[in-house]
Amino acid sequence: MSKKLFVGGLAWGMTEDELREIFASFGDIEEAIIIIDREMNRSKGFGFVTFADDAAADAAIEALDGSEQMGRNIVVNEARPRD
Repeated sequence: MSKKLFVGGLAWGMTEDELREIFASFGDIEEAIIIIDREMNRSKGFGFVTFADDAAADAAIEALDGSEQMGRNIVVNEARPRD
């Protein structure tokens, strides 16, 4: 079962490859995306990382929530469905 994580507070210049690299040490990543503002064509400052394994995702939340990445403190938690 896969688990999707919300990652907020990302540096504006962070790439999807850099996001994947931050989380890769915790387990197999199915997808790492940064949400882009279509009008401004730049990051909205948040993204999502999907892990293949729930335990790996939980370990990433525990280790990375509140950590500093590229000069910003990021927020990491389980993604919730859109309303």
